[in-house]
Amino acid sequence: MIAVNYAQLWQFALPEITVVVAALVALAVDLLVLRASRTHVRFTVAALLASFGCTAAILRLLLAPQSANLLDGSLIANPLTHLVQIAVLILAIATLLLATNSSFTEHVGEFVLLVLMATVGMMFLVGSQDLLVIFISLELLSLSLYILTAFDKSSPCSSEAALKYFLFGGMSAAFLLFGFSLLYGLSNSTSLPRIAAAIHASAATGSPLNPLLLIAIVTTVIGFGFKVAAFPFHFWAPDVYQGAPTPSAAFIASSSKVASFFIFFQVMAVGFAGAEGSAAWLHFARGWVPVLAVVAALSMVLGNLVAIVQRSVRRLLAYSAIAHAGYMLLAIVAHTQLSLGALLYYVFTYALATLGAFGVVAIVEQRTGGDRLSNFDGLSRRAPVLSACMFIFLLSLAGIPPLAGFFGKFYLFVSVLDSGPGLLWLVVLAIAMSAVSLYYYLQVLKRIYVASPSNAVANASAEAVTIRTSILSQTVVVLLAAGVVLFGCAPHLLLKWIEAAIRVSGF
Repeated sequence: MIAVNYAQLWQFALPEITVVVAALVALAVDLLVLRASRTHVRFTVAALLASFGCTAAILRLLLAPQSANLLDGSLIANPLTHLVQIAVLILAIATLLLATNSSFTEHVGEFVLLVLMATVGMMFLVGSQDLLVIFISLELLSLSLYILTAFDKSSPCSSEAALKYFLFGGMSAAFLLFGFSLLYGLSNSTSLPRIAAAIHASAATGSPLNPLLLIAIVTTVIGFGFKVAAFPFHFWAPDVYQGAPTPSAAFIASSSKVASFFIFFQVMAVGFAGAEGSAAWLHFARGWVPVLAVVAALSMVLGNLVAIVQRSVRRLLAYSAIAHAGYMLLAIVAHTQLSLGALLYYVFTYALATLGAFGVVAIVEQRTGGDRLSNFDGLSRRAPVLSACMFIFLLSLAGIPPLAGFFGKFYLFVSVLDSGPGLLWLVVLAIAMSAVSLYYYLQVLKRIYVASPSNAVANASAEAVTIRTSILSQTVVVLLAAGVVLFGCAPHLLLKWIEAAIRVSGF
């Protein structure tokens, strides 16, 4: 039996405990003190309480020991996991502050509680190399997101999106658990390094890949492919992005992507080490690398081409997310230390831009009643600051210099080529699809800066009035845009943390 030091375990889980306590305090204050107050006031107070708890957790992570490994990898702490957890907490804070203007629900405390519970699930998810803890953390995250998607009880679209999300999510969880069970059967362990050791031992005998291992690879890719909205496991994404309350959709599109891609990289690069195969052009070899290469290529093509015909900005962002999932999968295909750094930089800056874009969409929806392209007509004349921020977010997603999205793609493509010339075909495809993406991002910006405000809605006089929003929401959007610009012009500010964390953690 493994001896457990409960004092050490308590100390290790203190950031997660802090977030849980903050969630319960926000819920209690909302139910016991603020129930009779206006929704705006309740959202503001609950968001500030939750943000205070998340900030305390960030401070604890910064002051925590540099490394720890409890229960044979069930819980892991090192600078790399701390960095990802801090990023998740910052995105949760930004999501809650953007939600302060919302009025889609009277159950404010419950909404904040679920956002923080999903954040706790992500924190445990990135801090483990054990299949059981990974699966339980994923389910805590997923169940919270299903409920957040259905939180607008007055919207049939919200209920429909949540039902689709739940059904697809349950199916993907079954595939993932089946794959994990096969890995346990093959290695007699749930620890990723021990599973990799068993795969290496089998490969050392010169025998081909076990058919059960191949099945485990496919089912694991299916399970995680759903979490990151990669083709062909993306069917839930457009409906969820469009039907969920805007803060919920923003949270799903940003924070969950950071945690999901990080653990996806760990499971494949650490757990399946020794079963990589090859995705080199015309020299495919059996393993998980060619499987992910095909998924990445199809995600980039479908996501970008289908986004062109969208008339809802939310659905456009959904198909854009599918395309970006394809780009980020390239880093996992390369599975090197350099590509891990590129993936983390890419997913962090992508999350900032996507969260900011959803923040602007939320404000436009509140003032115009919709998220169609026509609702953005002439936005630059009614909300110049928000329009400038949206300009930054969309061009960063398109990969235009000097914004963070450009350097993210450049660094990612360089890291993929550095792993070997055989992946050149994927990089060429990604560059071509990036050029395609510029078209539909410019379609939105054309509506904002070129179209007349009178075309947005029937009541032109109302539309001509300047769009006003709370100082808090506008400040958060501006800070997100400033982050995108800053990390694009000075990427070393973020990269030095990422590279140092990877180096010290010995990943």
